Amino acid sequence: MRLLHVESMKLHTFYGDGIPPYAILSHTWLKDYEEVTFTQVQNPEACRHLAGYRKIELLLNQAADEGYEYAWIDTCCIDKTSSAELSEAINSMFAWYQRSQVCYAYLTDVDKTKNDNFMESRWWTRAWTLQELLASQDVIFYDNEWNRIGSKFELAAVISKKTGIDKETLREPEQMYLRSVAQRMSWASTRQATRIEDTAYSLLGIFDINMPLLYGEGKNAFVRLQQEILRNSSDQSLFAWGFSRERIQD
Repeated sequence: MRLLHVESMKLHTFYGDGIPPYAILSHTWLKDYEEVTFTQVQNPEACRHLAGYRKIELLLNQAADEGYEYAWIDTCCIDKTSSAELSEAINSMFAWYQRSQVCYAYLTDVDKTKNDNFMESRWWTRAWTLQELLASQDVIFYDNEWNRIGSKFELAAVISKKTGIDKETLREPEQMYLRSVAQRMSWASTRQATRIEDTAYSLLGIFDINMPLLYGEGKNAFVRLQQEILRNSSDQSLFAWGFSRERIQD
């Protein structure tokens, strides 16, 4: 796992039990060319002009203020030019959020000073942010100017009403695995991803599944996910969603 040092902004690689405490960021992506990549972050001065640089600065500053030496953000801590690394990272993503000491959710389309409803943020519609909400022990929400909105614990009732996720699961992430397959699918049903395969890949951790990534497979990614769920669980509630038993088990 690669982590950014909060002061030097240098990437450091850690393994297993050697991974230090870290803060992690949840966010919605800008256009690809606006984000700071793995290669670019190794020369911070050269990428300060990119719009995505600001969220990295905010993350590192907040993490440092709270006493953490390291932080993680997906835009630049993963080398996405390596398909093998990307596959390993996506299969590990849930665990990385779960292992973090704190998760900051950056809602760039919310302005607290204008009384914007933070529950109307685009963040709540994206596929990847579901696992980030569920896996993290706590999530602290910030608006576009990094004003604190509140935590997952403090806002559990409002979040539950918006997402359909029960308050117990929001407060105790391990409760998620006691919920039926159908119930967990319902949490993801209204969320969207830029790449169709990510509607499946973003659910791997939620169903405790590990499978290879095949970008370009389109909707078949979801079929493979369903097959893995059936292979690893006796819960038949998946079929309550209208999935074809014949197609899944083919």
